[in-house]
Amino acid sequence: MRLIPRFMRFFFYHFYHSFAWSYDFVAAVVSIGRWNDWIRTIFPFVQGTEILEIGPGPGYLQCLLRNQGLSVIGLDESMQMIHLAKNRLERADYKTINLACGLAQTLPFPDAKFDSVISTFPSEYISDSKTLSEIHRVLRDDGHFIVLPVAWIVGRKLMDRAAAWLFQITGETPKNIFEIVTEKFIRPLEQAGFKVENRQIEIKSSIVLILIAGKEH
Repeated sequence: MRLIPRFMRFFFYHFYHSFAWSYDFVAAVVSIGRWNDWIRTIFPFVQGTEILEIGPGPGYLQCLLRNQGLSVIGLDESMQMIHLAKNRLERADYKTINLACGLAQTLPFPDAKFDSVISTFPSEYISDSKTLSEIHRVLRDDGHFIVLPVAWIVGRKLMDRAAAWLFQITGETPKNIFEIVTEKFIRPLEQAGFKVENRQIEIKSSIVLILIAGKEH
């Protein structure tokens, strides 16, 4: 079974780099068209006007947030994803595009700059102690780090069951998902000085899990 995590790391690396062009298609397939709906569920938890999105991918959420009149910066390690996000924002006729290529472990921003930091479906880097230390640094005292780590399909239609099976081959199932999320996300967040709450959002025969992390005072 150790081969599965190794394969998934290999897959996601190339998915975000050399095969970044396929992101929208693959996301739509594995979620049975729910991906963008899942992303939208973070909206009620975003606060303030200065927003940093870590790992914006092809820029879908960047557009949605800017449509709300928010000041949004996107930072991604993948230059291919930055290129896709830039193209999406240009097609949406935004004249100013705030995207940067860089590592979450060394955020190129001043202390206490952001009201909210957001990351949706991030890979392992998001739980790195250096990443969390940097997020803690750039958040304002009353700011929040909002993470959408996972969603799963609970519908009983044929396509729903097929998608759920694909989810299970990664070693994650609804039965053990909270144990995995606690180990991979909640515990590292708490160790980095955050107080973490979680929300489960039901949408279109699926459940989205959202973590809201605020600074401990």
